[in-house]
Amino acid sequence: MMSTNAIGLNTASAEKLADGLNELLSNYQVFYMNARGFHWNIKGENFFELHVKFEELYTDLLTKIDEVAERIQTLGFEPVHSYSEYVKQSSIKEQTRIRDGRVAIGHILESFQAMIGKQRTLLSVASDASDEGTAALMSDYIREQEKTVWMYRSYLGE
Repeated sequence: MMSTNAIGLNTASAEKLADGLNELLSNYQVFYMNARGFHWNIKGENFFELHVKFEELYTDLLTKIDEVAERIQTLGFEPVHSYSEYVKQSSIKEQTRIRDGRVAIGHILESFQAMIGKQRTLLSVASDASDEGTAALMSDYIREQEKTVWMYRSYLGE
């Protein structure tokens, strides 16, 4: 007999999703700290514009961090919550001492590329598990972030 969790999903499928979401959460946390550092340390002629843009970015990432952690809880599992785990699970690497706006945006674009790829994988796994909640969340993130990538690339003149 197949066991289900409190929201009616197959427990094994929910665990696989929670594991993937914890990896995503770790990437979001490292991305968030990188964005905070870019915001704090940016210098140069586009300081005012980029300082505001990076604040928008890290504020949005913080919201997503909370949503992903709460989705893991909804699935019946515990979100990771230590920086050592975040760094270990994240494919996004910590960035330090970045002051140049174009370099920061390059790292942001790389991070979005990683995030979108992970979210597409989770969207597929969630769809296979009939987990509409996780699928909808990933779909919303992907759509929004694809547009954000376009905007950052346009800023760079690409």
